[in-house]
This record gives sequence, structure tokens and C-alpha cells, in this order.
Amino acid sequence: MLSAWYVIPAAAGLDLLLGDPLWLPHPVRLMGLAAERAEKVFRRLVKNPFTAGLVFAAVLVCSAYIAAVCLVFLAGLIHPATKIICEIILLYTCLSTRCLYTEAKKVHAALVPGETDKARSLVAMLVSRDTGQMDEAGLSRAAVETVAENFVDGVLSPLFFAVFLGAPGAIAFKMISTLDSMTGYRTKRYEQFGKTAARIDDAANWIPARLSVPIISLAAGIIYKTGRRSFVTAISEGKNHKSPNAGLPEAAFAGALGVRLIGPGIYNGKLIEKPWIGAAFALPGRKHIISAARLMLASVLIAVIFATVLLLVLA
Repeated sequence: MLSAWYVIPAAAGLDLLLGDPLWLPHPVRLMGLAAERAEKVFRRLVKNPFTAGLVFAAVLVCSAYIAAVCLVFLAGLIHPATKIICEIILLYTCLSTRCLYTEAKKVHAALVPGETDKARSLVAMLVSRDTGQMDEAGLSRAAVETVAENFVDGVLSPLFFAVFLGAPGAIAFKMISTLDSMTGYRTKRYEQFGKTAARIDDAANWIPARLSVPIISLAAGIIYKTGRRSFVTAISEGKNHKSPNAGLPEAAFAGALGVRLIGPGIYNGKLIEKPWIGAAFALPGRKHIISAARLMLASVLIAVIFATVLLLVLA
């Protein structure tokens, strides 16, 4: 558990202030480098790809947690205040509020003057689908979906694990998320190797994804007066997604903003039919990107308050 109740608001405030500056040796970049190198080692040592992926994921997640525990412990040996500062910094690196807001604004800014090609390039860095033929509605839809889905793995899940397992728990979650983003694909290379990482990520986000529904609905009720519609849409259409978790926050955002999300998309040159979320609503436009970003900020504020109160109760 965290050493002080104010670690959470301090880390969240630091994230809003600094975001993810390139000059900072960010742990997630180190995690990505470690995963890239470790994959080669485990594939060479273990011939069965599923077993190799299982050991790969287990070793890296446990190593990240143990390393963070040791760092916090050593910081505590110096001084209790040093330990608290260490926890704040570690948790700060696990949050993505400023980054999400900035990326959403970039897409919105590119669409305002009609710089569609620039917007397509920006969105291509956020989603796995092909963006070459996307119009404004398609680009806006992808941007809103990114903000909605990443509210959970970029903010709510790290806070959840920090409350119960301290800053090392948030670090372990970021390793899980990193491994899923690097290997959790249904491709020939990762179908078996990345299966464990994908399943661990699903399990880690399961509770936070469900907690996101009342949080987003409350935020929607406060800033847009659409809280009930957000909640109802999440409950009735959140299942219209292949992911057991992503559909819930996306459906909550769809209901809050009154827009249609997910649906068919082009992946690797092939049209893949997917059910709509928020099917009764219209397609989003560029204005909805900023609306989604504001909803995300309000949801983060509520999540930080709830997490802080929970930490006080458990202390």
C-alpha cells in the first residue's frame, strides 16, 4: 500500500503538469526495451511458443514488481520522505492523462484546417486499423475510441493497483500493458507467444473496466448532463466488442457524447465487420474529440478522488 494518501493526487497532478517528456528516462520505454530483448532470449531457450510466451510474461511482470519494491524499500532507508517522493514519481510514470489529452488535441487541430493527411498519420500511431482512406468521421471515431479505452489502462487501472499494491503494483500493471501492446496480437508470430500477455492484460483490466462505467457516467452527468444515457449505453452495448473490457468505457463515452463508435474498419487491407456501439447515435465529428478529452479529464478527477478516499479508508 502507498505510504501517504497524497501520493495519488500528487502523482496525478505531476502527470497533468509534465505529461511524458522525451528527456525523461521513462520506465515504460525501458520496459519496452527489456521486452524486445527478452523475447529473443525466451524464444531461443523455449521451443514451444506458448510456453515461451508464458515464461516471458511471468518473468518480466514479476521482475518489474520486484525491482519497484526494492527501489521503494531503498528509498525508505534514506528517509520516509524519500520513500514518498519515490512512490509519487513511480506512480506518475504510470499515468497517461496529459499524453491522452495532447494526442487528442493534435488530431483535432489537424482536422480543423482540413489537414486530413496529417490527421491520418496521427491516428495511425494510435490505432491498429488502416487510416489511409479515413474521412473526418472515421478519424474522429478512432480518436474518441482511443481516449475512451485508454482512460482505463492509462489511468484507472494504474490507480487501482496502486491503492492495493502500492506504486510497485502500478509498475507491474504497466509492464503487463506494455507486453500486451507488443505481443498481444493474433498474428502468426504472436498468436501463441503473446497469448499469456493478452490474457493477463484482460484479467488486470477486468475490474477497472467495470469501475469505469459509473465513473464516466458520473462525469458525463456533471459536465454534459448525459449521465443516465452514458450508463445505459455502457450496460446495453458494452458487450458489442471483441475485448472483454474495452467495450465498456467506449460505450460509456458513446452514450455520454451521443456518438456511434467501433463498427466496420479496414485492417491490413481487409474490411472487418464489427457491431456498432451507440448504434442509435450519429457518427462523431471533430468537435467530439475535444468533448471526449474533456470527459476523460473529468473522469480522471473523479477517479483520483475515489482512489484517494479508498486509500484513506483502507489505511
